[in-house]
Amino acid sequence: MKRLEKFLRPYRRESILAPLFKLLEVVFDLMVPVVVAQIIDVGVAKNDYGYIVEMFFVLLLMAAVGLLCSFTAQFFAAKASVGFATSVRQAMFDHIQGLSFTELDTLGTDTLITRLTDDVNQVQNGINMGLRLLLRSPFVVIGAMVMAFTINVRCALIFVVTVPILFVVVFSIMLISIPLFKKVQAGLDCVTGLTRENLTGIRVIRAFCREEQSVEEFEEGNRELTRLNEFVGRISALLNPLTYVLINGATVLLIAHAGVQVNIGNLQQGQVVALYNYMAQIIVELIKLASLIITLNKSMACADRVAGILDVKSSMEYKVAAEQMKNEQINADQRKYETDGENDQADSNLAVEFNHVTFTYEGAGASSLSDITFRAKKGQTIGIIGGTGSGKSTLVSLIPRFYDPQEGTVKVNGINAKDYPQGELCSEIGVVQQRSILFKGSIRDNLKWGNDQASDEDLWKAITIAQAKDVVEAKPGKLDFEVEQNGRNLSGGQKQRLTIARALVSKPEILILDDSLSALDFATDAALRKAIGELEGNVTTFLVSQRISGIRQADKILVMEDGELAGQGTHEELMETCETYQEIYYSQFPEERPAAVKSSKETGKDLDKADKMTEKAEKGAAE
Repeated sequence: MKRLEKFLRPYRRESILAPLFKLLEVVFDLMVPVVVAQIIDVGVAKNDYGYIVEMFFVLLLMAAVGLLCSFTAQFFAAKASVGFATSVRQAMFDHIQGLSFTELDTLGTDTLITRLTDDVNQVQNGINMGLRLLLRSPFVVIGAMVMAFTINVRCALIFVVTVPILFVVVFSIMLISIPLFKKVQAGLDCVTGLTRENLTGIRVIRAFCREEQSVEEFEEGNRELTRLNEFVGRISALLNPLTYVLINGATVLLIAHAGVQVNIGNLQQGQVVALYNYMAQIIVELIKLASLIITLNKSMACADRVAGILDVKSSMEYKVAAEQMKNEQINADQRKYETDGENDQADSNLAVEFNHVTFTYEGAGASSLSDITFRAKKGQTIGIIGGTGSGKSTLVSLIPRFYDPQEGTVKVNGINAKDYPQGELCSEIGVVQQRSILFKGSIRDNLKWGNDQASDEDLWKAITIAQAKDVVEAKPGKLDFEVEQNGRNLSGGQKQRLTIARALVSKPEILILDDSLSALDFATDAALRKAIGELEGNVTTFLVSQRISGIRQADKILVMEDGELAGQGTHEELMETCETYQEIYYSQFPEERPAAVKSSKETGKDLDKADKMTEKAEKGAAE
């Protein structure tokens, strides 16, 4: 909780005033039994009706002032807790946006959502109750004991013995509960993850008739969460019975002893009533305190989880000074580098350069990329092909620095990607990923993600290049057509074309299409590739594809196999030198396979290998 204190500092005044007004309320509450005792011992005993009425108005006034203090305390507590929660959520969201994909992959979306919503709500609730009750309940207990001593010392000794025992019981249960609440929140993460996965993939589940299996998986996770909640509930449920047993026992002793004191004349009846009321106040406040402690246990467990996210440091460091970029550019023109054993003068015409790059995902056993080296000149079209899981998407994700390689360097425009200030790199690179994501809002709003200042003319130009003009014109309102969350009211092909248009609006120097044309028909695919090839400026394009036809005309083709670069060159060169490329090609164009005479054993091996490559390509295309 201490790590989150800084978010409560702007509300220091409210955090002081809330408990202060609660303490004022307590003062009036503690005076009520004294006034009631006076009514009984003076007004009732002496049949003084005027005195009774006078004391009645005193009680009414005390109740009104106490109520006003209570409302004021609630206002300040709510203002402080809500403001705190708002600041924490904003800080968490900003922090998450700054984390690299490595940390995001490790933490998981479901955990982040739970901590950003449910955990912060629990901490907010804990602060609200804490500001109102954390001082009030102990103050009432101590105040009631002090007032009891002013009435009768011997009777007050019962309070002295009972209250410490109650504190021991309450805090023992609290210490047991804290780690259990953390386990409950972890179980909630699991159930949230299952819920999200099943709702997101509901169409796939129904397509494969897996409803029963999905229900069973959810029931298993839900049963575990229920088991944890029941166990914690049983522990927490011990508080009320134990406190009631102790308090009721103390009340019996109090009344028995007070009765004796009344008989011998040491106490008056009104004073016995006052002592009983003070004991009742202690009961109520200790029950409130027990409930508060349970809430605070949850809040502290959730606060640790929230702080855990804020404590995560990004594995990526960004340059801040623009001067650093200039120096790097100057040095890049003078620097010599080694490629394939030859030292060449740095080529200022290079858009992207990979130099012995190796990359492994966090927690993965094997490397996803191993010793990748290639260069792409400005204005070139680079095709990337390979089987499923060969490392194509991983390779292009290193260019905009979604991840940092463990070995080697990735250079963009002659500068190491790690030396770019945050935000500079993404302004030069347009990325269209495999999964087309559109956000709730108009088509115009979605396209302007690429450039806030883009005019409608710029938007229509990008839409035309992306072959989405007919899509937009057919929609009511055209650019003002409202896209639903995740683009639910658009087809897969329409979403792909609009995401490509969004990338083009930013007028990138480097355009990455990561298998982003899979939902398009062949005619639209061909027209789009032709339009992208005719883009104004020296745009370097990376095309990741499962189809040879999609990258055949590329200036350079990179062939990936099991995270390694199996070959690079033009289509014609690879058909001569790269066996992996040949196998992919002939698996997609079997009619062009040369009719060479082979032994049956050799032919069988080749066919098996071709079948496997075809299967990989088909699976990738389906994905």
